[in-house]
Amino acid sequence: MAVEFERGYLIIAQNTRDIDYVSCARALARSLRWWMPDCRICLVTDTDEKDPVFDRVRPLPYGDQDPDGQWKLSNDWQSFHASPFRETIKLEADMIINGPIDHWWSWFEHRDVVVSHGMRDYLNDVSDCRAYRRHWDDNDLPDLYNAITYWRLSATAAEFFQWVKQLFENWSTVRRTLKYCDSLPANTDMIYAVAAKCMGVERVTLPDPWPSMIHMKPAVNYLKTDARPWTDEFVYELVEGRLRINSVEQTWPVHYHDKRLSKELEEHYGQLLASRH
Repeated sequence: MAVEFERGYLIIAQNTRDIDYVSCARALARSLRWWMPDCRICLVTDTDEKDPVFDRVRPLPYGDQDPDGQWKLSNDWQSFHASPFRETIKLEADMIINGPIDHWWSWFEHRDVVVSHGMRDYLNDVSDCRAYRRHWDDNDLPDLYNAITYWRLSATAAEFFQWVKQLFENWSTVRRTLKYCDSLPANTDMIYAVAAKCMGVERVTLPDPWPSMIHMKPAVNYLKTDARPWTDEFVYELVEGRLRINSVEQTWPVHYHDKRLSKELEEHYGQLLASRH
């Protein structure tokens, strides 16, 4: 795709049988627009989305590579080819931001690729929870989260996303080379971690755990079971575009995980944007 803008935020979202990821993407885009009115936002999707919160809506350049899949994760590599930006920050759809993040560009601008690593709990503290990362630990893989990924148009970025593409396409073979992963379905965080290990982790991360996000999976936040979402256990409130959980104001982007929140978040930020005009 041709470069149309120097910098911007990209969200890839395909609806599944059970989850409206495009609604999640609209909520995220509205939170971006609320905190950074002049930012550029691109949605990559296979739906006919017309919401003006997006500056651009792009189709998957190579079509749906996993038409029968539930999660559509194997299309992630196409975000590199779909982006209209010279420098891109890709954000996972089921996130919101709680303040401006445009200072991130100064963290990233001297690198070709940056994938976030590590995460935080709702208290805003760096988490040491490994409940969901046994396969990473067993295989000495970097603790990467594709939810926040930066790249600039470069040979390094092209190489990274080629690795991602090939690993998805050959996962049934690749997983047999890893410990205890014989039956593990492909997921984007694992694929990014293997790609980083193949390329050299230092080429695609920053030395410190920046940027970071709040991850609302139950075990990360001291809940005893994954059978119930955190929203059944914690009190949350939205106040002028900021999310508070158990009265704690979230100071990082929140990966809210419970997709049932998307409509409420979409409506909240939509009302804020309407009030601005």
